[in-house]
Amino acid sequence: MTTNGPPPQWTNPEYVATVIGVLATGALVFYSSLTQSGPTVDEIIFVVLAITIPVTIAYELTRRFG
Repeated sequence: MTTNGPPPQWTNPEYVATVIGVLATGALVFYSSLTQSGPTVDEIIFVVLAITIPVTIAYELTRRFG
């Protein structure tokens, strides 16, 4: 029999970072659906930074103030 842990909360840094990562990924997928060309190296670097920077900021803010 498995036990369920407490539900995720907005004060949990991992939970907040995951939510922000999913939202950033969704925004970039939406943006890429509007463009006509394939990804270049610059665009791939932009995508990686556009996802990791908000996730890191959200994690640190939640860890410090949550």
